[in-house]
Amino acid sequence: MPRTSLPARLALLSLCALILAGCSSEVPDTHPDQPVTKRKQAFKAMLRSFEPMGTMLRDKRYDPDTFARLANELAGLRDQPWSHFGPDTNYPPTKALASVWEKPAEFEQRRQEFIAASDRLIAAAAARDEAQARSAYAAVQDSCKACHRDFRK
Repeated sequence: MPRTSLPARLALLSLCALILAGCSSEVPDTHPDQPVTKRKQAFKAMLRSFEPMGTMLRDKRYDPDTFARLANELAGLRDQPWSHFGPDTNYPPTKALASVWEKPAEFEQRRQEFIAASDRLIAAAAARDEAQARSAYAAVQDSCKACHRDFRK
């Protein structure tokens, strides 16, 4: 069986990569104000503050100063995504379930639970106590999971 030349292999590999990239692309947000994109960006910004706190706690490298800074960053970002869940924002590429709009009272309750849990996280961070921080972090994480379970694909 003849060997394929290196340039031919690279060309074939590049073609395969391009085809795969085209298959996995996300549906673009075509709404003029791009509310789906804006809320997704807001949630990702919150994660960039939240996830390092979890890593710190899991790795047993709690640093009260860093934890407090991250908790305060999260507090500054926590209100941003909610205004982008307007009545005409249930369209691809959203990962939100229709229940967001069908059950607005329940969705608002989950949002309030998240706000309350993040308030406790900020207080725990200010107390500089690792046990309180762990408990408060878990409460925020649980509020996120509950909302995702009920309102996210």
